[in-house]
Order: sequence, then C-alpha cells, then structure tokens
Amino acid sequence: MPTADAHAIEAIFAPYNRPDVPGASVIVLRSGHTVYSRAFGSADLEAHAPATVRTDYRLASLTKAFTAMSIMLLVKDGKLSYDDRLVDVLPGVPAYAKDVRISHLLTHTSGLVDYEDFVPDSQTTQLDDDDVLTLMRRTDTLNFAPGSAYHYSNSAYVLLGLIVQRVSGMPFPKFLHERIFAPLHMDSTVAYVKGASTVPNRAYGYTVDSAGHVARTDQSSTSATLGDGGVYSSVTDMAKWSDALDKATLVDGATMRRAWSPTMLTTGKESGYGYGWFVATVNGEQQLRHHGESTGFTNAILKYPNRRLTIIVLTNRTGGNPWDIADRIAALFPAE
Repeated sequence: MPTADAHAIEAIFAPYNRPDVPGASVIVLRSGHTVYSRAFGSADLEAHAPATVRTDYRLASLTKAFTAMSIMLLVKDGKLSYDDRLVDVLPGVPAYAKDVRISHLLTHTSGLVDYEDFVPDSQTTQLDDDDVLTLMRRTDTLNFAPGSAYHYSNSAYVLLGLIVQRVSGMPFPKFLHERIFAPLHMDSTVAYVKGASTVPNRAYGYTVDSAGHVARTDQSSTSATLGDGGVYSSVTDMAKWSDALDKATLVDGATMRRAWSPTMLTTGKESGYGYGWFVATVNGEQQLRHHGESTGFTNAILKYPNRRLTIIVLTNRTGGNPWDIADRIAALFPAE
C-alpha cells in the first residue's frame, strides 16, 4: 500500500503504540490480498509480551458469525432447517418460546429476553451455556412476537451453540474445529473452555481508566459462554475466515447471500441484521460489519464487498471503539 496510507493507519493506532498499554492487531485485505497488517502495544503486560498479528484475542460477539455458519453447515447437511422450532430441537426450552424458529435466533428476531439481564452484579462464578437455559426460566414471556421486531440477543446465540452441539452429536468447540477452523487452516483459533483447551498466543484483557491506569480485567461472569462470544482468534486467522466467506468455501453462494442480507420483519420493515452480520447500505454500497465487546476485549470487522475490502481490528482493552478505527481505515480505500 502507499506509504502515506500506512503512515495514516499507524497514526490512527498511536494510542496503542506503546509497550505499557494493551494492544491492538489490524489487518486490511483488498481483493483477497493483505495490503496492511501490524500489531501495537502488549498482549500480556505482566509478561511483557508484545502483541503480534498472530496474537489470539477473545472475539466476543465476532464469534456470532462462526455460530451462524455452524447452523448453516447443519442445514447444508440436512440435519436442521431454518424453520425448525427451538422447542423441537433443544430440550428444556420454556414453553413460552414455542413459536421461536431457528431463523429467529439467527437474526435476533426471537423476542427472547437477554440472559445477561438476569445476571446480578454480585455474580462471581462464571455461567456456561447450560446456565442460560436455566436463566430463561426466570421469565414466562417474550419481549415481542417472533419475527415482528429486532432486539440483539446473546441468549439466542448461546442457544444456537447448544443446538449445534445436540444436532451434531459433538461438543460445540469440537464442531467448530472440525468443520470450520481445521478446514480453513485457522490453526490458532479455538472456542475456549477453561481447563479443556489452550489459546496458543493468548492476549489478556485489560481496562484503562480515565487517568491512564491499567488493570487486568480478562474475565467476567459471562465470559465463559460459547455461542455468543467464546472464540479466540488472530487477525492472521481471521483473514482466512474472511477469504472463505468471500469465496463461499464452506456453504454455497446462495446461502452466503442470505446470511449477508437484511431480515424482513412481519411488519414489512427490514431489520438490518442477517445471519451473524449487521447489514446496511451506505452511500449506495453494501456494508457488512460486526462488533465484539466483552470485559477486556473490543473488536470490529468491516467488509465492503463491492470494494473487495475487509478490515479487522482486534484489541485487548475495554472500550476504544475499534469500529470507528475500521471506518477511518476504510476511508483510505475508496471504491475504485
């Protein structure tokens, strides 16, 4: 890329470009090629380990695209249908969700209350995916009729991970590895389960306060659920993922077009979300994106298919607005 553009990107990352602050890794892909990649700051401040382009960050909600792809693969296998009812494929789901379909979970149109609303501030033990089913029983109603409105729901994606596990007959982390990570040679990407898996080049999460003091905040009570945010990956591996999506390597082109299309609500309005992706038209151009936020990690992926442009920014700090960083980088690569 032109030197001026490289300098412009490095200027954007100036707040991360010190060894005594949490890090950031970035990759810019154009027409299937890496045109810029670099890391800044530290992956592990206590160990004085610098961030690299192979550092593995907790993706948080960037995980949702992998969960959605797992469902798409099971539909491709003929083991699942988007119209299947949640209560028919996952035992233990409360009766009030009887009209919720798989497609509603994928598109955040299920009406399910977010499980995080039921987690008290005093919670110290970490929740797992099965705990989410238990928390769902603390209410007896949906927020709205399935398909009639959009409301972002971590509950929906945790349940999708549980569905993958039940329908495939293997643990969700194993399914992700065997059907997505291994085929794409995403060798350091893992759905992390404490005591059962290892993150090869792990970044630890931090929070920087207004005075600049840094504290390790790597985990919270909701950091152990899988379907909504449990994958760790690097920008190097995420570039392989992006390429597979662009080429429809894992599922056919028609399926990818559906995943990257906004959902039509029963009201006749579009929701702005597909299968694991926010979808919009910006200045007449299709834009695909997702953010990921959890304690200690904030991330963004941004795609402009017509420009064949993808920008991935992964950081191990709370806050920082990497989606704004991705927008600023995208402005350096206008449509040709």
